[in-house]
Amino acid sequence: MVNAMSDKKWALSMHQIECCNCSHGCGCQFSGFPDSDNGGCEALLGFYVKRGHFDNADLTGLKIVFAASWPKAIHEGNGKGALFIDSTATAEQVTAIATIFSGQAGGMPFEALADTFSEFEGPLVKNISMNVDDKYSSFSVQGVLTVQHTPLKNPMNGEDQNVHITYPDGGFFWNDGIIGTTNEMSMNHNGLKFEHVGKFAAKAQVEWAN
Repeated sequence: MVNAMSDKKWALSMHQIECCNCSHGCGCQFSGFPDSDNGGCEALLGFYVKRGHFDNADLTGLKIVFAASWPKAIHEGNGKGALFIDSTATAEQVTAIATIFSGQAGGMPFEALADTFSEFEGPLVKNISMNVDDKYSSFSVQGVLTVQHTPLKNPMNGEDQNVHITYPDGGFFWNDGIIGTTNEMSMNHNGLKFEHVGKFAAKAQVEWAN
């Protein structure tokens, strides 16, 4: 939902580290529906802001984690979510990121995602560790969540596979994703509790603005 904050201009250029409970291709990328065993979506996304601003507030260098669970496809709603922002952020930066990620400032993809949640917690200010390496990206919040990507392996020789999903006309989150899998993916915070290993993972560069 968009309010008076939508007249404030924002832009974020970020590393995005993504994983969910779908198989390696992720059905949501192709048909809009998850291919997980339970028919729902459980996802963890980490972001490192390479360049960013909310009006005059500089957001460069911030680390952010977005956790979410939907009982069915994302667009069918009734999701639970939580937003974590690294403890190095100032109060102004925390407010700015929370405003953007909640969809209150307009702009995609947050404006569309906001209406898919029936429960949302945050911003939660925590120490976030993050590695934005394309093949072995990771992020964690101690005692709450852990994600570790690893490349897909060639089953014949064990070498790393170079796999991408690309949207030539532009994707919802990203245009080109480096596809891997999860060595670790766990979440345990209030109503959000799940663990998925050997599932879908993607590393991408995203450019979002309102």
